Amino acid sequence: MFVRAAATALLRRTRAATPTPVTFAADEAVCHNPLTMKLLRLKPGHGEIVLAEGDIEAPEQEQELIEAFRRELDAGMWAAVPLQTRDGRRQAELVKSFSDVPRDAERVIFFPRAAGGAPRTDR
Repeated sequence: MFVRAAATALLRRTRAATPTPVTFAADEAVCHNPLTMKLLRLKPGHGEIVLAEGDIEAPEQEQELIEAFRRELDAGMWAAVPLQTRDGRRQAELVKSFSDVPRDAERVIFFPRAAGGAPRTDR
């Protein structure tokens, strides 16, 4: 009986000390800098690796993003911008130039081209 009363009292104190989670509306910005863009590379077995991150409204940071973007394309990677439709469906749009990336995109994901697609030249 005493153990049960002590456990109940502890549970009440824990619930009282636990902060209430903050919820945001779907159209409300959560981060402090909504114009920050991340360039990520997918690496099998490791997840996403951050290549560059910056504010596209700051000219020097935008230039760094453009250079990192070009470097990945020159290395043979493909670039895609994740999109989400109003009904919640997720898609990605392939981009070939930094100017094709929407200004409000949160991230651009780079991934290697599939191997084995080159035409045979020995025929």
